[in-house]
Order: sequence, then structure tokens, then C-alpha cells
Amino acid sequence: MSTPLSRRNLLRASTLGGLGIAFAGSAAAIAGPAYAHPKVAGYGPLVTDPAGILSLPEGFSYRIVAEAGVTVLESGEFTPSDADGTAVFRTPGGYTLVNNHEIGGGEPYGVPALPGLTFDPGAHGGTTNIDVDHHGNRVREYVSLAGTHNNCAGGITPWGTWLTCEETEQRAGGVFQFDHGWVFEVDPHDRAANLSPVPLKFLGRYAHEAVAVDPKTNEIFLTEDASGPHGLYFRWVPPAGFKGRKGELRALALSAGGDTAGSLQALSASLDGVHIEDLSQALTPGTRYDVTWVDVPDRLAVTTSVRKQFTNDQVTRARKFEGQWYGDKGVYFVSSYARLSDGSVNEHDGQVWFYDPKRETIELVTIFGVNPDPSVEGNYDGPDNITVSPYGGVILAEDGEGLSHLVGVSEKGETYPLGRNEASDSEFTGPTFTEDGRILFANIQSPGQVFAITGPWGRKKDC
Repeated sequence: MSTPLSRRNLLRASTLGGLGIAFAGSAAAIAGPAYAHPKVAGYGPLVTDPAGILSLPEGFSYRIVAEAGVTVLESGEFTPSDADGTAVFRTPGGYTLVNNHEIGGGEPYGVPALPGLTFDPGAHGGTTNIDVDHHGNRVREYVSLAGTHNNCAGGITPWGTWLTCEETEQRAGGVFQFDHGWVFEVDPHDRAANLSPVPLKFLGRYAHEAVAVDPKTNEIFLTEDASGPHGLYFRWVPPAGFKGRKGELRALALSAGGDTAGSLQALSASLDGVHIEDLSQALTPGTRYDVTWVDVPDRLAVTTSVRKQFTNDQVTRARKFEGQWYGDKGVYFVSSYARLSDGSVNEHDGQVWFYDPKRETIELVTIFGVNPDPSVEGNYDGPDNITVSPYGGVILAEDGEGLSHLVGVSEKGETYPLGRNEASDSEFTGPTFTEDGRILFANIQSPGQVFAITGPWGRKKDC
């Protein structure tokens, strides 16, 4: 995401010659000084958009559903800036998107602080809901949460809501009336359910990135995008009797002892009994680590940031824990990049991991090597948001340097371009498919465009 820690704002250092990308079970190798290019699969080469906005493969098209400072909310203000994590929900008339706005304070269009929907009037992030018809045509857009700070990614729940995450550890003071760094729940259908926003403090106060929920256990998995030290991967285990229903998280947060309800735990990985301090240690797809979970001493971070409450021999860290998505009976989650200069063990330009809750393991399924030339088409770096494709594999939103893409990774580990930002080098965010797979919604964070992408999905071809 676009934060002060974003790779777009950091000097790059590359001491590895450049690795390729591979997928678990793939024959593609990660070796040699050159950036490897395995066989490319997908929908063919991108066709340059004559409008200079979004290039897609032949046969695909897009429509702009919302744009910051251009389209207008139901309440009369412009669509807010910095569209980020997004989810889509079916409605009788089409779909509703819940769209995060990663606003930290300096953006031109904040989420308006509407009565009843605002947590902290001093913060200008939040979410908007966008109703579209079955074809992705915009119907209306309205505020569903205001007064939150730096709403980055999030995740859908099995009971049909969106959990939006604040990527910050901002304390109360100055313009801020309350501490920030929480998760909030947003209902895509019931506007009344979004009144009087309640932070889900039992999920911890830290720089949240994304959420995934196991529909079998209702356990909630959370990523932290932080440094000094690197961030952690968390699991929240609900208390006994938790059923996983609409309104239950809010009720739990408001109950006696709700701030610390359930158990919040940090991941600790090991290989043959040897503790793994940093996930950048793994460079080979198929690397599998055993997982145990360590209870967080003070999830509210009253005096000390959560990640600083552990020593490195207790937990496993990563430089940039980013997006995640539940699928294939587990959770795919992303580490965006690593450098020796930031204290990582090895260097890479992106890892995708899979957590298997049944086996209690994590497995490296995809890795991007250090990108020698981000201006070259076909060189990808900095995966961020992720979604599982209904057509197999995953779709990654690139937040690296140079060209910015939506990148597909097939089940065989073959990468393919799905979209390219022609207007700027701003990151893609929020890829999410409709349940029938007809429409892929995705955003370009600046100038804040939300797209509905359609085309011959499933008709992949080698190119």
C-alpha cells in the first residue's frame, strides 16, 4: 500500500543478481544472475489503451465505476481519494462494492464525516459502498464508515461483511480524538448496521494490512505491515460459543471484557525443529515450515507496540506482510519484498505463502526475484493485494517500481499480465471477482479509479 514505508518511496538496493518467479510444483528455476522469464500464460499480450488509462488483453474491456474528485457521493461530496482494499457482494439488483480509502490526512478528498457514521472526526479515511448493476454500471455511492485512519486492505467474512483495517499506530492527540490502529466491520447491505462505528479492539492495535477468515472455525488471520522490527502474522481464535453471524463481532466488542475477547496470537515457524526468524530465509518454492502460535501479551499496545513485545526467537517476521485471501481451504498471504539493508536474511521482490490450517504449516508457493529493470514489460515486483481467481491461481496487485500491473499467476506458476496502468506508476489495489467470475473489480490508487473489468475469462492461451 501507499505508506511512508512503500517501496515507491524507498531507495532500492539489489545485491542478488535477480531471481525469477516460480510456483510450488513448477519446473521454473530460481537461479542465475538474470531475471528468469518462464513461459508466459494467460490471455495474451496487453493491448495499449488508446485512452491512456488501463491496458488489457485483447477482448477485455473496462468501465470506470468511481473516480476520486470526479464522481459524486449520494451525500453530495466527491468520491474520496486513494481507493484501496475492496470486496464485492451480491445484491438483488447487481452488486455492492465496499471500497477502502487509504487516507492519512494529506489527500485532496477525504471521506466526509457524516453524522452517525464517524468514529473520529479528526481522521479522514474510511469506506464507501458502491452499488452497481449486473454489468458493473454505477448506480450510487455512499459513505459506510468515516473517521478512520489509513484504511488499507481488509477481508470478507463468511457471514457477508467486510473487515476494514487501519494501517497505523496513530495515538490520540492533536486532531485525533482516539487511538487508531483497529479493525472495523462494514455491512454492505444494511446501512443501519454501520451506525456508531465500533473498533474491534480484540483483534489488536497495530498497523493492520489485511484480514482473512476461515469459514470452518471463524478464526481470523491478520497481516501487519510494519518495520523496526518487521511485522508479524496473527491469528485470532474466537471465544467459546462464537457462531460467526452478522453483528456478533460488534456485540462481542461491546460486551464486558470485549477488548480482549478470544485469543490473539502471533505466528512462529520452524523447520525440523529449528526456529525461522524471518520468512525471507525461504527462496525455493515448496519450502514448508511448521507453525505454532504464541499469545500476544498486550494486544492493545498500551505502552509497547505489539510486534516489539516479542524477541526474534519467539516469532517469525517479514518485512512487508501485505494482502491475503482465503481459498483452497487455507489462506494465501503476501510478503511484498525484502532487502539485506532492512535487516532481512535474503532479498526478494515478493513472496506468496499458503497457510494450511489443517496441517498447521505454511508453504512458499510463489517468489519473485529482485527485479533488475522495473521499466521492462514482463518484469514484476512488489505484490501487494491478492485474490484467488475462480479460474485457477491468484491475481496480484503490483506495488513495486516502474510499470504497474495486475499480475496473474497460474496454478503451474506461469506469470501473465492482466492489466497495466498507462497513466502513472501508481499501484493497483483491491482486485476482487464477482461470485460468478464475470467481473473483476480493481483500483488504481491515484487518481483513485475503480474499474469493472470484463472479457473472455477462462479462455486462457499461451503467448
